[in-house]
Amino acid sequence: MAYNRLQTMRDNIEAIRLAFRLGVEKRSATDEERAILSKYAGFGGLKCILNDANELADAAKWSKSDLDLFVPTVELRRIIHDYSKDDREFAQYMDSLKTSVLSAFYTPTPVVDAIADSFKDKGIKINKFLEPSAGQGAFVDSFLHFYPGAETHAFEKDLITGKILAALHPSITTEISGFEKIEPDYNGYFDVACSNIPFGDFAVADPKFATSKEIAYRQSTKAIHNYFFLKAMDSVREGGLVAFIASQGVMNSASPFVRMELVKRADLVAALRLPNDTFSDNAGTDAGSDLIILQKHTGKKALSADEEFFIQSVVDRQTKVPGNKFFQAFPQNVICTDAKVGTDQYGKPAIIYTHNEGVAGIARCNR
Repeated sequence: MAYNRLQTMRDNIEAIRLAFRLGVEKRSATDEERAILSKYAGFGGLKCILNDANELADAAKWSKSDLDLFVPTVELRRIIHDYSKDDREFAQYMDSLKTSVLSAFYTPTPVVDAIADSFKDKGIKINKFLEPSAGQGAFVDSFLHFYPGAETHAFEKDLITGKILAALHPSITTEISGFEKIEPDYNGYFDVACSNIPFGDFAVADPKFATSKEIAYRQSTKAIHNYFFLKAMDSVREGGLVAFIASQGVMNSASPFVRMELVKRADLVAALRLPNDTFSDNAGTDAGSDLIILQKHTGKKALSADEEFFIQSVVDRQTKVPGNKFFQAFPQNVICTDAKVGTDQYGKPAIIYTHNEGVAGIARCNR
């Protein structure tokens, strides 16, 4: 089903209105209400909601392509304002939404299910599960389906999305804060950390990482996707797994230090380059992404050939497209039915991968 921005806005607004009401009424959601909450898909790719939308005259500032979302955006702001206790709280909600718009792209359920199912199929036991960027809980839903009863700890920084996550999953521990706020007591605690982590070159305020003697830790605070990998590696136990869908920037970036640190502390289990249309139906974006799975293995003595490739980023001399030597060595790990040179969402040279069977075809390749 093609991405429908207006329907996504309407679904999001109804879910937000309900989450606020549940908070005021101090009660759990009914099954019917859970269905409304579960339709929340975040605002990744809907930058227009950050435009001025306080009065009708503001519509003149909007582009024609976004005008159909003007009235819903007015309604969205009014709901958030009416449920905010003061202007300061309203500003906090809007600032939180701004970050979400730029970094949150929700993963299609079949893709998440394929990952969780493959873990179960391989006999991986999960008693303690970490979701460091949970959104409304697609990964939580899937892993609890395959691993019922697993102790689950989820982080969601966006204030509004966090409310929806908590309302949908009252049985788990939900932290409405950034992953950097995880307590040190959780170092080495979890069996698996799995998520679609934030996209974008956003810095993370983590004083311990920023002042580390290790260059990889210092560098990771400059790009949130790199930070999540190292922080999650700290959080899982020896032999535990970190499985993240991440921006291609993790594997394509010119600096090798974060990748070197990862394979120094973990074994590379798998790396798959996903099609750019993975998120098209769910979030209306064609962001390039990779699924990277690592197993914590401290004190390892040597790197495998796969891991040596993983460390090395490359740039095509003719097209100027960045890539990673791992995918040059293992082209079968690039999931696509078509590839062509184009530009990414930031206008930089990129190979655009697509799959003609959509999400269903992508999910089958992930199993």
